[in-house]
Amino acid sequence: VGAGNTVKLANQIIVAANIEAIGEALVLAKKAGIDPDLVFNAIRGGLAGSNALEAKASMIMDGNFDPGFRIRLHQKDLHNALLTGKELGVPLPVTSLIQQMLGALINKGSGEKDHSAIVTFIEDLANVQARKEQG
Repeated sequence: VGAGNTVKLANQIIVAANIEAIGEALVLAKKAGIDPDLVFNAIRGGLAGSNALEAKASMIMDGNFDPGFRIRLHQKDLHNALLTGKELGVPLPVTSLIQQMLGALINKGSGEKDHSAIVTFIEDLANVQARKEQG
């Protein structure tokens, strides 16, 4: 595995973990009765602020999963990261979990949606959608 490919896989691990965490946080907020948009605006300037938060939180809160980077492609990249980890003897437990979540979404027919749609996996478990309040 070349350095460039390994860097790409490392990037995909970080992006996936960030987007999944954003989804969990917004679902938690909504389930607690807090407008996810308020949470987004409260945390975006702190340590949790990131390019991923800026790019994906609004998509999640709007329920807009028009593809930028598709779930099926991110799942493939995480699969490759797991194979590389196995070859190198590096456990990647969080990557494995997220890769399985993406696989479940593909099986559900969501493979062509933007990878921010990983939130729908958490939404289904929590029985709530992380959408901002209208008005």
